[in-house]
Amino acid sequence: MSMTPKNAQLAAATEGDPRWASVVARDTEADGTFYYSVKTTGVYCRPSCAARRARPENVRFHMTREEAEKAGLRPCKRCKPNQPSLTEQHAAKVTQACRLIEESENAPSLKELAKHAGMSTYHFHRVFKKVAGLTPREYALAHRAKRIRSELGQSETVTEAIYDAGYSSNRRFYETSNEVLGMTPSNYRAGGASTEIHFAVGECSLGSILVAQSEHGVCAILLGDDPDELVRDLQDRFPRANLIGGDAKFEQLVSKVVGFVEAPALGLDLPLDIRGTAFQQRVWQALREIPAGSTASYTDIANRIGSPKSVRAVAQACAANALAVAIPCHRVVRNDGALSGYRWGVERKRVLLKKEARAQTHGS
Repeated sequence: MSMTPKNAQLAAATEGDPRWASVVARDTEADGTFYYSVKTTGVYCRPSCAARRARPENVRFHMTREEAEKAGLRPCKRCKPNQPSLTEQHAAKVTQACRLIEESENAPSLKELAKHAGMSTYHFHRVFKKVAGLTPREYALAHRAKRIRSELGQSETVTEAIYDAGYSSNRRFYETSNEVLGMTPSNYRAGGASTEIHFAVGECSLGSILVAQSEHGVCAILLGDDPDELVRDLQDRFPRANLIGGDAKFEQLVSKVVGFVEAPALGLDLPLDIRGTAFQQRVWQALREIPAGSTASYTDIANRIGSPKSVRAVAQACAANALAVAIPCHRVVRNDGALSGYRWGVERKRVLLKKEARAQTHGS
């Protein structure tokens, strides 16, 4: 049956609308951003509705549920667009689980959390990671780390702080204390007063560069125009640590970092003292997996860590990175490939990417 000119025009308008692609793909990510109705049935649906696809000439788009209902349309009985979406329901359940973790003296088991959410353990684990960007265990560990930092500043003894933070024994905490705090509990409680950090400032084509190292590895690589500002930045990061100016041996480490900045093909193989939340560390690990000479978008990184809705949090993790070039946040660009903000200046980002691209070209 041939289509009338009017219907052909309506179909072309629908197919030319970018929202139609979401309807065709039944894209759950588009749910809540718009709704569509079918003229022949008089109902409106979510983009992800599993009902048989309507003919495009019969489809109309609506920004809100209210707009669709004002036009006299009924909600679809299959996708129930007038009720919270599955994504919204999952977000609510994960939020409740997070509150339960935070309010419990001992971290609830995965089975307990899943039962509270009314899901199987497998499904709950998958949903939690998708929504929160962390597994329930990682979230519990991150929350406990936050509690121990707070308790160390308030409790009379380290032992008291450990138990108040929810650890069942000293041994369990001390096994991970350096990973959680970046130093021993006693040193953290004293504000890092006895922690030694060696540092030195050098010069490179990007301006001044400060390299700092703790006993665990390089803990800061900072770029800027003013060496004094870089030192103040380091002092703000480790306010009570014992900062020690580098000797000749340490200067060799700075030279190695500078050499990598100037010639990325040399590579940079250094032990790193990476301090951040569980989410930040996942982002930073993903950044380190981007090959030199390549780039990835913030959306790409969010997808790689299994948290597609955490694009803004990924950008914040990039901004919090204190290890320039070692954790290559300069390789992250906007979805359209354009250079976006870089904590050490977009021009430095441009130069770094050009050096890496040149190194790849010469090496191939």
